[in-house]
Amino acid sequence: MARLIAFDYGTKRIGIAVTDPLQIIATGLTTIHPKDILDFLKKYMQTEQVERFIVGEPKQMDGSASQSAMHVKGFITLLKKNFPGIPIDRIDERFTSKMASAAIALSGLKKADRQKKELIDTVSATIILQSYMERKNF
Repeated sequence: MARLIAFDYGTKRIGIAVTDPLQIIATGLTTIHPKDILDFLKKYMQTEQVERFIVGEPKQMDGSASQSAMHVKGFITLLKKNFPGIPIDRIDERFTSKMASAAIALSGLKKADRQKKELIDTVSATIILQSYMERKNF
């Protein structure tokens, strides 16, 4: 099997999480600037097989698209153009940042480390990926 990669897209940072090759465990990989994402993915995919991309879809509380949805749509278009053979699924990402912050707060890290936005984005991507995997298994 190949890995799944999930993205928590932001205009300043993209949190990235991956599964193991058997798609059992979701793990935070890194946070990267949007301008560097294509180079990062091309290099990553030289050594790892990727089966599918999962992109967090930002929504309002009522389920409508949020203000950042247009940026995510552009990101998805970029992925489709550069990796046409890899399917893309979207998953509701409401509350992932709050869940990530709560998980980090319980982790025992120092306050300065808990407040790093890069860590929150990576953990958010991991939560997106874990949610996708749980849905897929039902």
